Amino acid sequence: MDIVFIILNIVVLFIVIGLLYSMQKKHISFGKRVLTAMGVGLVLGAILQGIYGAGTDILTGTLDWYSIVGSGYVRLLMLIVVPLVMVSIIRAIINLEKTKQLGKMAGWVIGILIGTTMIAAVIGIGAALLFGLSADQIEAGQSENERAASMEERYASIGDQTTPQRILAFIPNNIFLDMTGERPTSVIGVVIFSLIAGVAVLGIRRKQPKQAELFVKGVNAIYVIVMRIVTLILRLTPYGVLALMTNMVANTNYAGVLELGKFVISSYAALITMLLIHLVLVAGFGLNPMTYLKKAFPALAFAFTSRSSAATLPINIQVQRNELGVDEGTANISASFGATMGQNGCAGIYPVMLAVMIAPMVGINPLAWDFLIPLILITAISSFGVAGVGGGATFAAIIVLSSMGLPVGLAGLLISVEALIDMGRTALNVNGSMVAGTLTSKIIGGHDAEKFNDKNSVADNRLYSSKNVKILK
Repeated sequence: MDIVFIILNIVVLFIVIGLLYSMQKKHISFGKRVLTAMGVGLVLGAILQGIYGAGTDILTGTLDWYSIVGSGYVRLLMLIVVPLVMVSIIRAIINLEKTKQLGKMAGWVIGILIGTTMIAAVIGIGAALLFGLSADQIEAGQSENERAASMEERYASIGDQTTPQRILAFIPNNIFLDMTGERPTSVIGVVIFSLIAGVAVLGIRRKQPKQAELFVKGVNAIYVIVMRIVTLILRLTPYGVLALMTNMVANTNYAGVLELGKFVISSYAALITMLLIHLVLVAGFGLNPMTYLKKAFPALAFAFTSRSSAATLPINIQVQRNELGVDEGTANISASFGATMGQNGCAGIYPVMLAVMIAPMVGINPLAWDFLIPLILITAISSFGVAGVGGGATFAAIIVLSSMGLPVGLAGLLISVEALIDMGRTALNVNGSMVAGTLTSKIIGGHDAEKFNDKNSVADNRLYSSKNVKILK
């Protein structure tokens, strides 16, 4: 009998997908279709859990099938990350007039990412203190204790790493291994290799121009093909968002959300505050923050539902280049670096909130300057190498808590609301990388203000339909 209900639920999903497809045929904007997918997914997930109940065989079986659409879309995005980053960065560098532009570009991107992470840490501290958060207010059940034990075990494997050792992990020693995404810092490894390859081409161009020209033609040809693949995959975004949102809501532990509602509210208060600071920074550079937000929405929406900065990377790059007017090199570097360092949500706000909550339990005054200043600095340094996938925040928390001499296991008490908060954290991470790219592009003089201010390019069908072939040329 269960299979009948599962099939019925699958039919419902296909009906909704059909409605989204009809919206595309009517040339309704990409952003509106993504927003519609989020809203329908929210309602559908709540209805499924309300009818069948959390953890039932019917719901589990239904969501397994839904994952083919949601997780399948994420896999396709991850598939294109390495070739997109590698080819795009090499192509961007060989188009630079001077290599010093590269150093300036990367320096500003990293500086903005780390600077905003420090601001995010201050916001997180303020939120924890304002809402009076404390770890002793949370009751630990079996799942929380299991999570705490898991975190203690994970700390045992990484706790002995020093900060220089974590920074050293950025440097690739096997580019083919990094192309598989094996390490948390694999994306940065690919970026570094691509930077070196691009600089090498610039050197060859002066001494062996024929060979350099042959390589450049090959890169340009591959680039056109890769961008076409990206375009084809991005057309599936509304369907992926629909399935991901449905799965997330259907699996949400509402009892846990109610129990830890104070922490959830304070977390989102901090995340929204930091988002507003991002918009203030954008406005400070003479750009309309509302225009920025409208154009950034597709990337933020997918980051919110997928909980993966790495999977959002192709959308992030496309939005920066085609919507926000960021030059190609800066868009690629900011999106790639932002996926593994300077994450305002996962590596900024979250670890410091935990630290402030846990400190009183071990006799530390969370208001003391000799606690707060080291906490902010350690948070900024530890933001290097945070994996851009689900679980990156846990890694950041382990590093910060252990560096501050705080018990890492207590962070496991928040497992019931981890997914809900991680959605907002990931969206903020991605927004931070797009802000870094936009501001850096303005600073180095590569920003296209006309494209940014073009209201007709707000994530419309030109970028995500067959009509976008001209854009790729």
